[in-house]
Amino acid sequence: MYIYDDIDQRNIDERVAQYRDQTRRYLAGELTEDEFRPLRLQNGLYIQRHAPMMRIAVPYGLMNARQLRKLADITRRYDKGYGHFSTRQNFQLNWPKLEDTPDILAELATVQMHAIQTSGSCIRAITTDQFAGVAPDEIVDPRPMIEILRQWSSFHPEFAGLPRKFKLAVSGSKQDRALVQAHDIGLEFYLDQAGQLAIRVWVGGGLGRTPILGTVIREHLEWQHALTYCEAILRVYNLYGRRDNAYKARIKILVKALGAEEFARQVEEEWALHKDGPSTITQAEFDRVASFFSVSRHETLPDQDASFESARASHPAFAAWIKRNVHGHKVPGYRAVTLSLKPTGVAPGDATAEQLDAMADLAERYSFGELRVSHEQNIILADVRLGDLFAVWEGARANGLATPNIGLLTDIICCPGGDFCSLANAKSIPIAEAIQRKFDDLDYLHDIGDIDLNISGCMNSCGHHHVGHIGVLGVDKDGSEWYQVTIGGKQGSDASIGTVIGPSFAADEIPGVVGKLLETYVAHRSEEERFIDTVRRIGVAPFKAHVYAKEAA
Repeated sequence: MYIYDDIDQRNIDERVAQYRDQTRRYLAGELTEDEFRPLRLQNGLYIQRHAPMMRIAVPYGLMNARQLRKLADITRRYDKGYGHFSTRQNFQLNWPKLEDTPDILAELATVQMHAIQTSGSCIRAITTDQFAGVAPDEIVDPRPMIEILRQWSSFHPEFAGLPRKFKLAVSGSKQDRALVQAHDIGLEFYLDQAGQLAIRVWVGGGLGRTPILGTVIREHLEWQHALTYCEAILRVYNLYGRRDNAYKARIKILVKALGAEEFARQVEEEWALHKDGPSTITQAEFDRVASFFSVSRHETLPDQDASFESARASHPAFAAWIKRNVHGHKVPGYRAVTLSLKPTGVAPGDATAEQLDAMADLAERYSFGELRVSHEQNIILADVRLGDLFAVWEGARANGLATPNIGLLTDIICCPGGDFCSLANAKSIPIAEAIQRKFDDLDYLHDIGDIDLNISGCMNSCGHHHVGHIGVLGVDKDGSEWYQVTIGGKQGSDASIGTVIGPSFAADEIPGVVGKLLETYVAHRSEEERFIDTVRRIGVAPFKAHVYAKEAA
């Protein structure tokens, strides 16, 4: 992973000192709330329903064991002993005291972490595939490019005050696991007809109040121009994006208003002015950054192991875990492992200080000391030897991290919702827990197969409900909490936005609604057909008819 140089460290240390003085002045009454608000947002601090929330950056979802132990220590000393991994691969503290936040940032700086640009109208953390660098279907490891983008976008004065927040995602694999189509800019690496590495540029995607999948505005971009082309996009957006209405300020609204063809024309016109300028990436610079992501640590191993096969044959629970939580690896003899943060009864994405320490221990012993955060709110050990999988499973199981439900119904993506967020219309966590309890039968879940169930507490869609096979959205109905249900959403290369099935439901109805959706799926599915495949084949109508049958009668 990328290691800070002296410039990186100095920037972070100076920012901590600035924020410490800003907080002191605010608490002393020298800064008003309106004056302090943009300053705290620049450092990842929100004021939520019950307490401040601090969002800590985890660039492209990658961290090391030392950093994870620091997060564990911070949750014990400054919070309530747990934290939350978000859908943008960040880590959130839910209960810090405002006066402690400068000390928290100072602690983070000692392990090359910060909270800069995790909020505000700027370029946010850039996300990618949690299996970047190890995925068997990978065309190129996208992390060096993302690190170059991170360095370019950090403290960029021209893009520090955009019309609204701005999100990028980069994918380097045949199958898109970074959801590039749902971002303001999505960069998709591929090999062109000449076998040369190129980038397909998506623009204008986003979920939230107006869910839109992005449009390709340039099919073939030479990778050396990733920065210059992004600059051109951002300059057009910065110039013409609306600033009079926060709900209409995202780039997706501008692209829709101008039309993708006209937007692309303006970007090309802007790009022509500086395409070969100083932001052009040289091969030498790319290679320098790529050296931080070397795979040379892997041993030469056979892609089979007798002890692993014996353990899988003699331990059914281990075999079930292998099926759902262990993934392929481009290097023979290695596998990637997902540690589930979705056991029944726990808020999806939450981890205790003890679990954070346990994951750091597992990473140090079995995965080169590194971990990844997925936007599905789980943790990945990307480089586990085949012969170590049983030991990893035992360690994960002992710490509540081995639920074999990855990709299944109870592997729910869920925002903090009304329990924490002041923007939420309704609670999310109790809905997720109620669904987990109702379907807490692994045999049934395995029979049902892969299903993405996503829950958001408001239209901001932090739970990505629009792209869930089943999506649940909290809505305010005459001052009460109700829930709207969509089906047919999907992330990936064939992404789609879900369709609302009908009127909203009370909280206690949602588990039953999910049950009826599953009943419809089972009644209509063909062999090897997943839930999303059945929805796409037969449409929404049969699902809607079964869900509302009782009410219609």
